[in-house]
Amino acid sequence: MDKMKRAERMVAVMQVLMSKPNMLVPLTLLAERFGAAKSTISEDLLAVKESMRYTGQGRLETVSGAAGGVRYIPEINSEDANEFLVGLADRLSSPDRVLAGGFLYMTDLLYDPAILRPLGLIFAGAFREKKPEVVVTIETKGIPLALVTAEALGLPMIIIRHGNKVTEGTAVSINYVSGSSRRIQSMSLGRRALEPGRKVLLIDDFMKAGGTALGMMNLLKEFGADVVGFGVLMETPRESEPKLVDHYLSLLQLRELDPYKGVVRVIPQEIM
Repeated sequence: MDKMKRAERMVAVMQVLMSKPNMLVPLTLLAERFGAAKSTISEDLLAVKESMRYTGQGRLETVSGAAGGVRYIPEINSEDANEFLVGLADRLSSPDRVLAGGFLYMTDLLYDPAILRPLGLIFAGAFREKKPEVVVTIETKGIPLALVTAEALGLPMIIIRHGNKVTEGTAVSINYVSGSSRRIQSMSLGRRALEPGRKVLLIDDFMKAGGTALGMMNLLKEFGADVVGFGVLMETPRESEPKLVDHYLSLLQLRELDPYKGVVRVIPQEIM
């Protein structure tokens, strides 16, 4: 391998670290890969760390000792996060998103990687200090959102089902009452899916009264799980729709939705 110039090596080091988010990369591995001394790589990492601080692309976390190395933590700064949510709220406030029956069309955005990645970074930044060990959601629209959050945190993701699946093995099931429709429904989670006593972060796409959220929390109690956080993309106003759960983070709020007039208004929440 030809000897790389420092600028080229710094870019390459940054690419390696960003391709392995939340993973500890030994300095020895970087030194061998780029044919440089560990002291040289350490100097490069200081410059990379400063560059990330200016660009807001995340941060580097160094671990000292023989088994140490460097870890890239993906993040989004507060200015970019709030600007993104303002733009997303504006897109969701378009009258052509109003559906018959008083529903808001969000599916296209919930499956768009360009939308999902910043949302995952926002949730990850909000809950990282809680030190969750697994991200949990319920099928189906919350799955992409939970997956990008899990990726940003470097954690596995678990999906609660609305019914038992043979491929999941034996499962724990509970009945719950939907907070908005007041209908009795069921949800289940395979016994092998979640180890007892794990710290859980709940992620979902929408909350009206919070019946589903409360159901998920009650189901996780059966596993002895510790729910350390709950994040939802959008909620209805708390003053007009009392919630069955407390202490959650909502990124957007659906302030108004009139299917007869074709009026919808979504506002961003101040999150950082």
